[in-house]
Amino acid sequence: MDKIVKKEAIILLNMGGPNNIDEVEMFLTNMFQDKNILTMKSDILRSFVGSMITFMRTENSQDIYKQIGGKSPIVGHTKNLVKKLQEKLGEDIIVDFVMRYTPPFADEVIERLHPQNVDKIYLIPLYPQQSTTTTKSSLEDFESHYHNSDGNAILVETKHFFENKSYNKSILESIKKSVELNEYKDFDIIFSAHGLPQKIVDKGDVYQKHIVRHVDILKKMMQEENMNFHDVHIAYQSKVGPMAWLKPSLLDKLKNVRNKGVIIFPIAFTIDNSETDFELEIEYREIAEELGFKEYRVCRCPNDSQLFVDALAEIYEKMR
Repeated sequence: MDKIVKKEAIILLNMGGPNNIDEVEMFLTNMFQDKNILTMKSDILRSFVGSMITFMRTENSQDIYKQIGGKSPIVGHTKNLVKKLQEKLGEDIIVDFVMRYTPPFADEVIERLHPQNVDKIYLIPLYPQQSTTTTKSSLEDFESHYHNSDGNAILVETKHFFENKSYNKSILESIKKSVELNEYKDFDIIFSAHGLPQKIVDKGDVYQKHIVRHVDILKKMMQEENMNFHDVHIAYQSKVGPMAWLKPSLLDKLKNVRNKGVIIFPIAFTIDNSETDFELEIEYREIAEELGFKEYRVCRCPNDSQLFVDALAEIYEKMR
């Protein structure tokens, strides 16, 4: 009798983004029904508030996605990343991905895994820093769907990877491409992170601490590479609503930075999305021009770079 070969799978987890204009409402609905995003205890209140936010934001969000090609770039970049990681690791391990708010959802990917005789599933959220709003949400979503399925594989998870050297080399590689042949001293660099409501951090979310530690690591690496910027900053983008969010905001930071040249690196994202391709590239570029910046440059996320592929392979090996 042939021996049954047990397989392993790596599942990359991310928030997702609309694959077309019609999915924008789905994306917003699922995001604002997430108990890790809207943290009120009452499901009824969350449903009501989430529905109102979705109603008010859908049309504007559709206009945003129309300006960047009619869809989020996140799924395409992730597919390329999965393909390269699969090629690196070989056929003995399955590599796939799940999105939190848009297809492919957890149930679809779990269904694909069932016939594969998978013994262990390694879950890698594509968020470098840990947060309840991203890491916890994505892990809980996959794990709850898997435990409600017929699968019996062991689930192994990681919660952050901002300390991985190969990943940080991929960031430096992107920054170097943005600076090109110019002098580093002619630029300030701002590591722009997606903001969080201050109350979430006050309740113990470690995201802000991880952002600060991550930038400290990158500062040291940049010094070793003689990437001597005029100054290095942290700022937070994407604030919505009237409540207090993490400070300083990217807008306030731009107003106070020397307006000669600025490099923006989206420190909280591994894959480009509407926050990078629209908010940073279009909205904040207009603001920087109004503020008189001679140069305003936005770095690309690691996306499917070889160094990021190497980093994910290293993270997997460390989890085994």
